[in-house]
Amino acid sequence: MSAIIGYPTAVSERNHWVLEMRAEAPPKNVLDAWKPYAFLHETEASGAGGELQTATIFLTNRECPYRCLMCDLWINTLDRSVPAGAIPAQIDHALDRLPHFAARAHAYDAQIKLYNAGSFFDPGAMPPDDYPSIARSVEPFGRVIVECHPALVGERLLSFRDLLSARLEVAIGLETAHPATLASLNKRFTLADFRRSAEFLHLHDIDLRVFLLVRPPFMSETEGVYWAKRSLEAAFDAGASVCCLIPTRGGNGAMERLAASGNFAPPVLRSLEACMEFGLRLAAGRVFADLWDIERLYSCECSPERAGRLAEMNRTQTIPPPIECEACQTEA
Repeated sequence: MSAIIGYPTAVSERNHWVLEMRAEAPPKNVLDAWKPYAFLHETEASGAGGELQTATIFLTNRECPYRCLMCDLWINTLDRSVPAGAIPAQIDHALDRLPHFAARAHAYDAQIKLYNAGSFFDPGAMPPDDYPSIARSVEPFGRVIVECHPALVGERLLSFRDLLSARLEVAIGLETAHPATLASLNKRFTLADFRRSAEFLHLHDIDLRVFLLVRPPFMSETEGVYWAKRSLEAAFDAGASVCCLIPTRGGNGAMERLAASGNFAPPVLRSLEACMEFGLRLAAGRVFADLWDIERLYSCECSPERAGRLAEMNRTQTIPPPIECEACQTEA
């Protein structure tokens, strides 16, 4: 592989290569350490057939130390750790400006996602001394969802959980259950590491959400669908209650270099549909397709209708009738 695309086979050299490729991507955005870089109110299908009101806050903090091959989240990070008190201030800033949650009332049937473009339990990103203040800021919510790398799933997580009145859910980016591809993504963990983290969460009665890529680099369209399905099985077998399917995208320089050498292309919408349908048919937990910037996958006159069908599956957790399209000669 390295002889074809110049991607290092040595793990020790991959961080440097990934960082070097940033020269082909936009520069980091200028951010304020005391404000989140984005926040929104959304709904998410609950496991009981209803809708969960959700406050999603994208926290500004230090860049993640893991240099994942496909990651573009570093664009909205800082080069330094945030000051003490900044993270609780960011959460309050967002909630004060989200009309549904500004009053901080009647939110126990709602959830809050605290996403920080890295690991919540990285002490350089989220100062542990701020945990009590963060817990107070999210006190009205019934569920708190944070992200974490398997290597950082441990005692700090339990310290934070014990401060919450809400149920804690931890999201882990497994990305793929294909061992060689997982290694090539420079995630710095194995499928066995993921399973150990899942077991830790289960032992301590903490819910697991898993992020999975549809067609990661180094896979064909057919391989991408096949391994997304196997990855859904692996995630649910490990005890996940939610799986989120993310169509792999470019934008970080590294992916553009891989695309130029024929080693990456985003999936087509039909593939994302197929993976979503498979996950729902497993009936092992909730499954969501990430529809952010979904228009980039449009390639046929039926694409808007397919995107709408995916949104319906997200909302209802059921499989609507398939879309027939003569133009792309397929039936989803």
